[in-house]
Amino acid sequence: MGLQLKEVRSERELRQFVSFPYSLYRKNAYWVPPLRFDEYNSLRRDKNPAFDFCDAKYWLVLKKGKVAGRITGIINRRYNEKFGVKAARFGWVDFVDDAEVSSLLFNAVEKWAESEGMDSIYGPLGFTDLDGEGLLIEGFEEVSTLGAIYNYPYYQRHIEQAGYSKDIDWIEFQVTMHPEIPEKIQRLADIALKRNNLKILKVKKSKEMLQYAKEIFYVLNDAYRDLYGFVELSDRQIDTYVKQYFSFIRPEYVPVVLDSAGKVAAFGISMPSLSKVLQKCNGRLFPFGFIRILHAIKTSRNADLYLTAVRPDLQNKGVNAVLMHEVNKVFIKNKIEKVETNRELEGNAKIQAQWKFYDSRLHKRRRCYKKKLV
Repeated sequence: MGLQLKEVRSERELRQFVSFPYSLYRKNAYWVPPLRFDEYNSLRRDKNPAFDFCDAKYWLVLKKGKVAGRITGIINRRYNEKFGVKAARFGWVDFVDDAEVSSLLFNAVEKWAESEGMDSIYGPLGFTDLDGEGLLIEGFEEVSTLGAIYNYPYYQRHIEQAGYSKDIDWIEFQVTMHPEIPEKIQRLADIALKRNNLKILKVKKSKEMLQYAKEIFYVLNDAYRDLYGFVELSDRQIDTYVKQYFSFIRPEYVPVVLDSAGKVAAFGISMPSLSKVLQKCNGRLFPFGFIRILHAIKTSRNADLYLTAVRPDLQNKGVNAVLMHEVNKVFIKNKIEKVETNRELEGNAKIQAQWKFYDSRLHKRRRCYKKKLV
């Protein structure tokens, strides 16, 4: 009782929206706080170039004057044009275990979607494929990763009671590194390099990678074009990602494969795990968070895999083994013990097959839900 639904319209309300999960998960040992400035930048129309082709609204539910839930409604016009659909999506959804609260949130986003002429809704999804996706339905006692959604188990019950059903799942593995690179990976990598006339980009500083940064994202667009729900990134989006992330990446963790003409043929993006340090700094870079993050990048014994992409004309030619070989060398050099694969589509057998060369366990599952609107 005493519930109030409020559309976010002011800067103060946006801060309440961003801050809510930091209190909801304050005592949770597995939630990894996102960087607060990243959250603001993603949700602000003047900061996120996805608003060039997306519409969005945000809602809060207040219970006795305190925030008890939040949700975002998004319409990605470029997605709808590409796939010929009238679909909305929900994201940034969090709520206390109260059916009245969750009902208010989902009713709000569904009514808005209907008023915009949409006939279906999917989620949790973000503005783009690089935002957090999928409700966690397995792996609640596994530490989350930077950029991934974490949620309490009761979310699934609330969402399904609201009439949503499974559309697709992503799965994640934790991989234990060997002290030596698997012989088959090494052999496949050598063959792929020679047969396709490829070479590894050698750089020592992140600024040396800048000349390849946009090309890396163009390869991503080509390689991911036909994957579930993927919409190609615009030049404005690519420029934003380059400015945000390429200033502090460690080049050795980002292997880039070049073809005979010096063009990007494939790449992989990984990083030392920041999960533990983000829990300590609670999503804040200042006053000490930035220093802690830099220290963790140098000393972490865990790592996260974020993206790998092979140019379509070189797919199924062993190039992915080249990426695995290169990143494996870096993990051994830096004494990485455990690696999180992050999300992979459940039907992507080719990607999952590579983990058979390692000690791996499937430890998380995420789900995208769908609902037809009346």
